[in-house]
Amino acid sequence: MAYVITRSCCNDASCVPACPVDCIHPALTDPLFAKAEMLYIEPDACIDCGACVDECPVSAIFPEDSLPVEQESFIDINAAYFDRHPYGAEPTRPERPPALRFAPGPLRVAIVGTGPAGLYLAEQLLGLGGVEVELFDRLPTPFGLMRAGIAPDHADTQQIVEMFAPLLGKPALGLHLDVEIGTHLAHEDLLAHHHAVVYAVGAGSPRQLGIEGEGLPGSVAATDFVAWYNGHPDHAGDRYRLEGDTAIVIGTGNVALDVARILAIRPEALEGTDIADHALEELRRSSIREVVVLGRRGLLDSAFTLPELVGMGNAAGASVLIDPADTEVDAATAEWLRREAEPEVAQKLDVARQHARRPPSEGDRTVRFQYHTTPLRILGDNHVTGIEVREHRPGEEPRDRIIDASLVLRAVGYQPAPPPGLPLDASTGLAAHKHGRVDAMPGAYLVGWAKRGPRGPLGYNRADAIDTMRSIVDDAASGALDRPVGGREQLVALLAERRPGAIGLPGWRAIDDAEKTGARGSGRPRSKFTTWDALREAARASH
Repeated sequence: MAYVITRSCCNDASCVPACPVDCIHPALTDPLFAKAEMLYIEPDACIDCGACVDECPVSAIFPEDSLPVEQESFIDINAAYFDRHPYGAEPTRPERPPALRFAPGPLRVAIVGTGPAGLYLAEQLLGLGGVEVELFDRLPTPFGLMRAGIAPDHADTQQIVEMFAPLLGKPALGLHLDVEIGTHLAHEDLLAHHHAVVYAVGAGSPRQLGIEGEGLPGSVAATDFVAWYNGHPDHAGDRYRLEGDTAIVIGTGNVALDVARILAIRPEALEGTDIADHALEELRRSSIREVVVLGRRGLLDSAFTLPELVGMGNAAGASVLIDPADTEVDAATAEWLRREAEPEVAQKLDVARQHARRPPSEGDRTVRFQYHTTPLRILGDNHVTGIEVREHRPGEEPRDRIIDASLVLRAVGYQPAPPPGLPLDASTGLAAHKHGRVDAMPGAYLVGWAKRGPRGPLGYNRADAIDTMRSIVDDAASGALDRPVGGREQLVALLAERRPGAIGLPGWRAIDDAEKTGARGSGRPRSKFTTWDALREAARASH
């Protein structure tokens, strides 16, 4: 019997070193890691020890004979990967990175941002010894997109928060929440108290479509909608009209599938999650029966990952509709899929064909994928009433038509923007850097989406953090970071003057405890505070 990794895999890769026979691929040191959507267990080499199950932070690994019915397709998905990338029945241990030598510290490092990128980097740095890390976030809560970006029905993936929770309590780590860099403290203030300053602040603002009507009420960035239903305090006051029969989602990435699924899923299926109370109430009142997902190109060009497409078919009360014509490929494409494409691409097509053959269940809301469709303009006077699109299937004459809708969600990516004051790389729109080392700014570094742009699942941040960590350690070893800096006591004194309302670890723990206590007896993991005032008030209970 072998084990199988399922759609919930966060690509953290912590299971890889736990495997005694190295049968989990690709490893962090494997060039294929940067391309793989998830990890795979080699069935012929697995010795059924279960070490990976114990290590997995998101409970994503199952014996193949104990897979939940809705995830049995991952047996074939796993096998297809090794058909394309055979490792052999006697795998060899991949080359390990060399041991890092580090001069005695304490080396003081500031990390701006407490999402997965910043926390992976903090974990790597603290593991070296002789390092003190200070974490800053403008929000009153840590964890970034792990708290406010993961869909509430993906509870397994949210468990990665529990993996990082012990990190925050380490004596060598200081936590400073509700502190905005650029307002309460400047970059120069951070440099005065740290040898290195790392920005882990994401990738800028949602990308615009650039079409008429985009600014109408009811035309919304999908990321704002995600923040609203996840209880982000910046969006607690947002209001959405979930009325009419149809909502439109523009884009075919993972965020597009997340918002489409949340709109279509049976509200009762969300009652055991940490979705914001205000969002759950609106979804209960929603009259939307169909969600149309628009893609400019074809199905094989979709940016969503294979696990997201599989998960879409398991959403309670939602049926997926795909035109069989969109799953057809010509002979040249079929040969490319067989010989050259990564196995996930062919598997996406297979899963899509399963959806195309399956009729909708009576009473379900529907998620309909519509490809080869370009949005032309969003219609309405005081609010969205529909969208005009151009359908341009290959081999057919283009035609324009109008789809009535009361809500248009734009899921077309991010517009990169470097942190203020950092040099711009015109070719990427991000801050200019080499391996996370910001150009012409000694002591300044990047990690995560701020470094590489908005791509890759959560686990990609681990390899990215190791890359930036190496740059910091190399600079420290070469003497490039040698200069006197203030310690934690001086930093805390400065914060008391500049930001007396800053929230530390006791304040976050008070928020965490209060949210969990508020959900007691409801079957939910927590009842989130969703406004700035409520979060700050809960934090003050620690005083």
